[in-house]
Amino acid sequence: MHTEQVTYKVGDSDTRPWGSWKVIAAGEGYICKEICVMPQQRLSLQSHEHRNEHWIMMSGQAEVTLGDDLLKLAPEETVYIPKGTKHRIANPGTEPLTFVEIQTGEVLDENDIQRFMDEYGRM
Repeated sequence: MHTEQVTYKVGDSDTRPWGSWKVIAAGEGYICKEICVMPQQRLSLQSHEHRNEHWIMMSGQAEVTLGDDLLKLAPEETVYIPKGTKHRIANPGTEPLTFVEIQTGEVLDENDIQRFMDEYGRM
């Protein structure tokens, strides 16, 4: 099922059950978001058909599921997520987790998401 493409612009933001995101830069073929994950929360296990993501940890502690691997990341550490790879990020700590997400690809659309597991009923 294809829905209307959502085009990002600087300043766009949203609050989610796990925290929030805001677009801090946008250009041809890339989007850059600052994402905050509240303590003891995690995003859905998901993949994207059209975009790659590069995450740069800024503050807090992260547990990243990347395919079959579980990575523990600290501030200034990074992870690259190729399109089609199942992934998720969790905040196991007591402080907010903040990271920068750089999306790259020909189609950058908030609806480009396939969820496999979600604690918040968004399947």
